[in-house]
Amino acid sequence: MILEIKPIFHALCRSKVGAILLLIQIAITTAIVSNAAFIIQDRVTYLNQETGYPEDEILAFHVMHFGKDVQSHQQFELDEAMLRALPGVKDAIYINNIPLSGSGSSSDFSINSAPEPGLSARTAYFFTDDHAINTLGIELVAGRNFTQDEIVVTNDNDQRANVTIVTQALLNELFPDEEGLGKTIFLGDIPLKVVGVIKHAKGPWLKDSRPNNIALIPYINPNISGNFLVRTASNERADIAKQIEDAMLKNYNKRVIIRIRGLDQDKAQYMAEDTLMMRMLIVLITILVLVTAVGIFGLTLFNISKRTKQIGTRRALGARKSSIINYFLVENALICIAGLVLGVIAALILGQLLMQHFSIAALPLGYVVATAVMVFIMSLLAVFGPAKRAANISPSIATRTI
Repeated sequence: MILEIKPIFHALCRSKVGAILLLIQIAITTAIVSNAAFIIQDRVTYLNQETGYPEDEILAFHVMHFGKDVQSHQQFELDEAMLRALPGVKDAIYINNIPLSGSGSSSDFSINSAPEPGLSARTAYFFTDDHAINTLGIELVAGRNFTQDEIVVTNDNDQRANVTIVTQALLNELFPDEEGLGKTIFLGDIPLKVVGVIKHAKGPWLKDSRPNNIALIPYINPNISGNFLVRTASNERADIAKQIEDAMLKNYNKRVIIRIRGLDQDKAQYMAEDTLMMRMLIVLITILVLVTAVGIFGLTLFNISKRTKQIGTRRALGARKSSIINYFLVENALICIAGLVLGVIAALILGQLLMQHFSIAALPLGYVVATAVMVFIMSLLAVFGPAKRAANISPSIATRTI
């Protein structure tokens, strides 16, 4: 029978260079595509992670004073009141750092005062006031907001706040077996009583080892510069952004307003390298799959051109068109299966190397299997057109001389 594996295998051995090259190409494609697909999925999850903020409602900008005739902390309080009074503004705050921006302040928060040893956790912290919860759009799930008498507004570095609002993730790390609300934690040797708990919020660095550990501290002590966040309705944000610079300069004109932008824009800029990498991997996968498909297509055409008289003879001896098509499909399947076996092994080895050197999670076997199935189906589709052309070769070809 024409579908017997033995004659197909012998035919491949007679033109083994092309078959081996295609086998290697399929193996390389399987190894790279399975790992790239997993990395893409990992990046998509990272890029679409929930931050806890209504990013499309928040504006951020930086202010730098050059005037010497005002106290910065007093002027920033006036600015907050002015911004909150703008039509369409839900709330506004002064804050020392911008969430999701890639720039901020962090330290180890501990259950014991420094230098006494104790359980600690890396935490990003924000100096702000009682309007932070509303401006950031985060959810307070336990405890309360800051009271007015807890907010320290000063230009004296010796004054300190004594309360904080933290994320549930931080309390889970510092107090794994007990309720953290009401406990005292320490920033260095500064005691801070936990008066409120935030359900979920990210710090300035999404790639941080503890991105979910944040603390809000009611402490306003700006120098000549500072950051503001303004929350609006999402459909009014662009219009309000156009008003902010004029409003701030009207309030006090001896300063510069820098980079009025959305919080989502800060996040996108922080993630720009990851977005670029994901797009490059998508292009790489597309090129590899297309090159492999073209290679299979070309090898099949080459084999058909070499076996034209053989195919004509088989047709003259009564072989059906479907038998000719099946012959080339089985031939391609043998090459593809051998390549996939090598590719699966290579994919797992490559996954281990990426895990060791780039701290990427272990490659799930499901991605390798899915890639192998996709490559196998693609190879059958690539060979079907040339195989159908071969099936249409006339039996009279067998009687011609060359």
